[in-house]
Amino acid sequence: MKLKMYQVDAFTDKLFSGNPAAVVILESAIEDSQMQSIALENNLSETAFLNIAESPISIRWFTPSVEVDLCGHATLASATVLFQYFPEIAGNEIAFNSKSGILRVFKQGDYFCLDFPADKPEKIEMDASFAEALGDSPIELLKGKDDYLAIFEQQSQIQNMQPNFQQLAKFKSRGLVISAPGTEVDFVSRCFYSQTGIDEDPVTGSAHTMLIPYWAKHLGKVEFTAHQLSARGGVLHCKLNNDRVLISGNSVVYFEGMISIV
Repeated sequence: MKLKMYQVDAFTDKLFSGNPAAVVILESAIEDSQMQSIALENNLSETAFLNIAESPISIRWFTPSVEVDLCGHATLASATVLFQYFPEIAGNEIAFNSKSGILRVFKQGDYFCLDFPADKPEKIEMDASFAEALGDSPIELLKGKDDYLAIFEQQSQIQNMQPNFQQLAKFKSRGLVISAPGTEVDFVSRCFYSQTGIDEDPVTGSAHTMLIPYWAKHLGKVEFTAHQLSARGGVLHCKLNNDRVLISGNSVVYFEGMISIV
């Protein structure tokens, strides 16, 4: 069995930055174990599998170790592949059928825009274990559907954070997001997912489904520019639209090829 596969740098307009994701094109279903093995072999934070024989197109996401219910950058990468290489399927707007419901992606000027469900985090009691794992004390702690969110006062704290990943892996969540107001953008963040085998994700669209409602409430606005401060970095243009979030960015295709599954 041979499958088309692409690698895309998402949330960037330059190669070797943003967040790389693999996109595998399927025309019929394959075993979950095969998808997990391919994702492990790729060793990227996410590999997306698109079954283009289904309508809406089925999308699933795998880290090297587990399947996840939602992934922003790999969805953006998938849309980039479909718009660029499968325009007869993509049309003007793509609808993906996922474990998080129907996800739409459309072109908006020079960007691709993700239309995702908002995740409004709830404030929880401060826990000293978070400060211990992060090496710095947040001013607020919240919990979203999948992740914890720790808020800090200054961008410099986010930039300088050196977390203990072994301790972070013990938290009962998909991961931990840290955020603060930005000096040149509305807010900045970093995202740690040791529980899923990814110590730090370069750019995380799904985390912004939680970050956007939080900052909308605290900044009193609905449109933002955000910067994820990983080593590769990425810029996201965000908007809160009632119970949905719109997350826009660029993507660049790094390679296209075939993989062989014996």
